[in-house]
Amino acid sequence: MNTDNILLQLTQFVLIVAVAPLLTGWVGQCRAWLANRPGAGVLQPYRVLRKLFNKDPVVAHEASLLFRVTPYIVFGGMCLAGTIVPMFSTGLPFAPVADAIALVGIFAFAKIFSALAAMDVGTAFGSMGARREMLVGFLAEPALLMVLFTPALISHSTSLTAIVVSLTTAKLVLYPSMAFAAAAYVMVLLAETSRIPVDNPDTHLELTMIHGAMTIEYSGRYLALIEWANAIKLLTYIAIGIALFVPWGISSSGHWSELPFTLTILAIKATAAGFALAFLETLLAKLRLFRVPEFLGTAFMLAVLGLLVHFLLGA
Repeated sequence: MNTDNILLQLTQFVLIVAVAPLLTGWVGQCRAWLANRPGAGVLQPYRVLRKLFNKDPVVAHEASLLFRVTPYIVFGGMCLAGTIVPMFSTGLPFAPVADAIALVGIFAFAKIFSALAAMDVGTAFGSMGARREMLVGFLAEPALLMVLFTPALISHSTSLTAIVVSLTTAKLVLYPSMAFAAAAYVMVLLAETSRIPVDNPDTHLELTMIHGAMTIEYSGRYLALIEWANAIKLLTYIAIGIALFVPWGISSSGHWSELPFTLTILAIKATAAGFALAFLETLLAKLRLFRVPEFLGTAFMLAVLGLLVHFLLGA
């Protein structure tokens, strides 16, 4: 492990933390443009974070230590998940630990703490949001695992690094199984990042909100960390999708000379993915809560269908 690789790994960490709110702002700006509105600008999430960090948090008297430490745990978990995903290079020090199944575990770990913190104060909204979040996670995580198994079987490894190397070095082949997995992954991404049609990140209506109900008791720097972690989670999910389905352009050497090119390719892919996400959210309507299991059940079936196509046809 040389110094250059360590610096590249630190560069990815800083890039994720710094750029994640920009991606969230880009998605919001695209939604505004598609709705024929001027929008608040791509830098709006940074203004919101600065405002929240400058405010003193207000904590309920019944809140325990769990309520106070959960924002730091969730933020740290999302930073860890984003750091181990191969975004612009596979030759980084954290590459050996970039296991797809471990990533699902990190997301689940952060979600459990979020749900426990939401129920800690004992409010009706927090408990309602925690139950809904656990329902979505219970349905989305198996679908995500099934999605990850398809490229894992093609590359004979659950390591994201090995998957990227296998898909970028192999002959150009169109896998029908990967098409089913990609469709399922988009549906899981919408659910896990609290986007329409499963959830609406811009609403606080008590009958429809899921993630907003869990964070309604947070304020100040605690809320800022949670919002920042959500932005990192969105960027991480997009980076995982890039690594699984469009990995071309990710370097395998880990040299500084290739960094400008790989970062440019990553920026283009992330920009296109953000616009596509905003376009989907504009086309889709918010689902009723009892329709969410059907939505995620469809994602699970598509992912399983991709596995069956690979097993039966080898494609």
